[in-house]
Amino acid sequence: MAPTTIAAPSSCMLLKTPFSLKRGSKTLSLNNGRRLSKRLFSCNAIYNPQVRIKREGQPETLNYRVFFEDASGKKISPWHDVPLHLGNGVFNFIVEIPKESSAKMEVATVELYTPIKQDTKKGKLRYYPYNINWNYGLLPQTWEDPSFANSEVEGAFGDNDPVDVVEIGDSRGKIGEILKVKPLAALAMIDEGELDWKIVAISLDDPRASLVNDVNDVEKHFPGTLTAIRNWFRDYKIPDGKPANKFGLGNKAASKEYALKVIKETNESWAKLVKRSIPAGDLSLV
Repeated sequence: MAPTTIAAPSSCMLLKTPFSLKRGSKTLSLNNGRRLSKRLFSCNAIYNPQVRIKREGQPETLNYRVFFEDASGKKISPWHDVPLHLGNGVFNFIVEIPKESSAKMEVATVELYTPIKQDTKKGKLRYYPYNINWNYGLLPQTWEDPSFANSEVEGAFGDNDPVDVVEIGDSRGKIGEILKVKPLAALAMIDEGELDWKIVAISLDDPRASLVNDVNDVEKHFPGTLTAIRNWFRDYKIPDGKPANKFGLGNKAASKEYALKVIKETNESWAKLVKRSIPAGDLSLV
């Protein structure tokens, strides 16, 4: 797979001489001879890395993993080391589940370097009962804190995962692909009492991206999509005999402004997590 270039956000200072910043005993080498720490909290970015995908094992097996590597071939974490912000309201989105597929892929938050794998239950691979109709994945450098009760969403606690994204563009993504997206809306799903945000976004490469900038534009240019997303996530567990999921915020999609608020708050929670201001439990911070 060809490497994906991730540019640093405009708020980061780009240094012009070789240097090395250490985080403990670790540094991250880049192919231009410069070195940067694995995480620069001042800008939440790695300067100009070449991110490559390395697949281990066979798809739809228990051993299948999709790892991320930098230009030197060192493993990095898609959750922790891919920057969130790209500037001007644009964010990196990592595809876990391509649209029109049913294998329940997810970042393995408790494994070293947090690769993407297929979720399991009782030792068996998990599948949705029907295909998901949009690209689905995560915002890197976000975390829904399970110790935080959100007073705006029925006091529900975070689900201990990165924030989920539903990307509504026309193209089908690939597992591990990094897309530049802009948020449009937010759905506050409550899954067995846990708050599990769904940020609705669109890839900047989509031909209709310039037409949609907020929740009302989604209804205009993608009519019925927000209702379809809510209903899909409300009902997907019912075939397994579980109750339907609920939604807070009046059962409606919140605005882009609210989605940006969710992203900001969960990015701050992630920063506290990786700085070890909050106990990580079994989560991998590497």
